[in-house]
Amino acid sequence: MFNKNPIIWSDYPDLDVIRVEDTYYMISTTMHFMPGGAILKSYDLVHWEMESYVYESLDNTPGQCLEENKSIYGKGMWAASLRFHKGIFYVCFVANDTGKTYLYTARDIKGPWSKQNIDGFYHDCSLLFDEDDRVYIVYGNKTLYLTELNEELTAPKEGGLHRILATDTGKVNLGYEGAHIYKINGKYYVFLIHWLAEGTKRRTECCLMSDSLEGEFTGRDVLDDDMGYHNAGVAQGGIVDTPEGEWYGMLFQDHGAIGRIPVLVPVYWEQDFPVFGVDGKVPLKIEVPSTRPEYRYKPLAESDDFKYLPEEDGRIHLKKVWQFNHTPDNSLWSVTEEPEAYRIRTGKLSPNVLLAVNTLTQRLMGPVSETSVTVCGSGLKDGDFAGICVLQGCYGYIALTKEKENYYLVMTGKELTRDESIWGPEGGDKNPGREYERIPINGSQATLKIISNFENGKDEADFYYLRGQEWCRLGITQKLHFRLDHFTGARVGLFCYSTRFTGGTADFRQFTFHC
Repeated sequence: MFNKNPIIWSDYPDLDVIRVEDTYYMISTTMHFMPGGAILKSYDLVHWEMESYVYESLDNTPGQCLEENKSIYGKGMWAASLRFHKGIFYVCFVANDTGKTYLYTARDIKGPWSKQNIDGFYHDCSLLFDEDDRVYIVYGNKTLYLTELNEELTAPKEGGLHRILATDTGKVNLGYEGAHIYKINGKYYVFLIHWLAEGTKRRTECCLMSDSLEGEFTGRDVLDDDMGYHNAGVAQGGIVDTPEGEWYGMLFQDHGAIGRIPVLVPVYWEQDFPVFGVDGKVPLKIEVPSTRPEYRYKPLAESDDFKYLPEEDGRIHLKKVWQFNHTPDNSLWSVTEEPEAYRIRTGKLSPNVLLAVNTLTQRLMGPVSETSVTVCGSGLKDGDFAGICVLQGCYGYIALTKEKENYYLVMTGKELTRDESIWGPEGGDKNPGREYERIPINGSQATLKIISNFENGKDEADFYYLRGQEWCRLGITQKLHFRLDHFTGARVGLFCYSTRFTGGTADFRQFTFHC
């Protein structure tokens, strides 16, 4: 049975993929979301489910915790390297807010993971465990470096190999980066991306090869294709072999507001050099034999009735599809305090939803996602907002709010103004957004819905509330934008924040997700 490419219509960028016996594992960038370091599992490279996270929180800095009006949007964990060597899993990445390089290790992909740092900052890094037990890290932007690490993997090895592997001297808007290094049949391969300034003018996959780490690395572009989608080049990611010896590249493609989505590309070998795609093109349909054909995968986005009980370790574990926006304050959320509800209690004042603590998120899915939730606001205080949002720099939400003991529904959005660059406005996470419509309601409870449409770059969201048996639209159609201020695809979020008094509560029930 053939499956559509791209294989996942959701934001899973900067992919690295490995196979351990009959199981494939894939890691993706998670930026400012916690827990971080999302690892997915598959038996056929096409269908995936969440397996684990590498860490629950990183360093708990004020920015990571949304304290002192700070945030780490667009920063945090980027472009991890995933490796399995002599019975140990390794995950290595940099965090662009702390300027540090992190190395996590575990004997089980589910953890527990041990954390350490590697001295230095290694942008878009990739680990190589060579056959002589020497370990190297490849990294860089435009100029590509290789550095040998010490046995403890804590710093460069004194007197070890350190060199420039290559410099992108072509006419490019973005030089070599996104490195992935492998040793295959005695030869060394580094896969990279760059963004051409001439010709197709898009992201392109490149490969450099050498017979030794001290030799000259030479190569060429190996994939320059947009699959007919808005000149968005398919590039950046790892390669992996099947038990039968076939090879595939797991790359990604920019897809507007939904984010950067995974694309599976067959890889062949001619004279020891990789050839991507079929006649230079990414196939729109693809099939990979499963190592466990009867396996049924858990969805990557799903509904939640918030019926949770403590597990064997005595803790509550939310469904793996959920991540918090930044590090949560675990003293201010609960799924047991009020039965069958996710409760948020506010602990600080926030100017908008972007600085709200304990916002619970899931990746939205293309082409269309329909998400809804019932919000009980009997515990709100004046000036509190509790609702459901599309979370991005240009966010939009529908929320319940309270003023002088009266309840209202509001639709608020953040506009993209003409003077904003792709990076977003200075101090944009403190902008309160614009309230487009407000209506009074009877009672303190409302069922709210968002329909997010990403079909062919439409990238917009509409907001609804349930009145009797009828869904009624509120506010405007919010235009969504993928920009570097957040550097992530659109997500749905459940939130509550206070603008005047702390200590208000909101309960969220019966969250539904349809796509």
